[in-house]
Amino acid sequence: MAPRSTTATKVQPRAGQPPKRKPLLKKEISLGDRVQRLFTSLCAQIDGNHFTNAIKTCDKVLRLVPDDKDAKQTKLFLLLQTERYGDALALLESPNESSAFERTYSLYRLQQLDEAAQLLGKVKRSHEQSRGALHLEAQLNYRQGNYQVALDLYNQLLDSSDPNSEEYSDILTNLRASQKHLDFINTDYLRALDGLNSDVTGSLEHAPPPVPPSLSNVTGLGVTAPASKTGHVGKEQAAIRGVRSRRVPKGVVPGVTPPPDPERWLKKSERSTFQQARGKRKGGGGATQGVVESAGSSATGGHSRSGGHGRGGKKKK
Repeated sequence: MAPRSTTATKVQPRAGQPPKRKPLLKKEISLGDRVQRLFTSLCAQIDGNHFTNAIKTCDKVLRLVPDDKDAKQTKLFLLLQTERYGDALALLESPNESSAFERTYSLYRLQQLDEAAQLLGKVKRSHEQSRGALHLEAQLNYRQGNYQVALDLYNQLLDSSDPNSEEYSDILTNLRASQKHLDFINTDYLRALDGLNSDVTGSLEHAPPPVPPSLSNVTGLGVTAPASKTGHVGKEQAAIRGVRSRRVPKGVVPGVTPPPDPERWLKKSERSTFQQARGKRKGGGGATQGVVESAGSSATGGHSRSGGHGRGGKKKK
């Protein structure tokens, strides 16, 4: 018997079947094509308001091209739109004139007003004619309590805006808020003080400003309050503490909704309302039932009834 050959034999395709094709190797996509595809999907995500996915796409672009200015600017815009101001500041590590407005706005939204006021000068130099810079300056002055400066800036913006635009209504709302604060400081507050008694105004003027108590200072000094005072304070706090919302049934407003019937757990026959209704039925309910007649009327009535087929009549045989 002849030995088998060790060479591999080609498998011939069966009759009627096409020969198998070799798998084609995928062509490597160039860096420019990959970035272009990512930017195409990025535009579609922004148009569809899918900002979270758009930020992830920007990160993919920046991993491929770390110095891409368009990707950085788009990511900064998306972070501000999604109110991620801390991440926006982290993206703006190297402050420059071009990003001063975004940095100032992020600091303003993070309540870091002093740093925002320091950068406001750079914003005004680089965005002199920008309405966004005027809006930011007006909002920053309003937040710092400079209501007159904010009012002047809002008047300037209101004069140059379209009355039919949404910006006009927003400016008008902020302008009214600034005007109300000014009226309270200049007139309403003084009128309220003039309406008080002289003793009250004198005590207010000479009284020191209140110092808010802090538990850390008390515990650090080792001061303990007397038992009677702590108990009194605890009662006051318990009285001030509101009703727990999880114990209030749905649709019940404490202090407004009438309380439930205290006899709701009793049977209807044992309730006081049932006894009253039963007594009413036993009393004078009809026209003639339960009417007390006089002696004469009862006698005549009895005589007239006895003449008929009453109880006193004879039975027929």
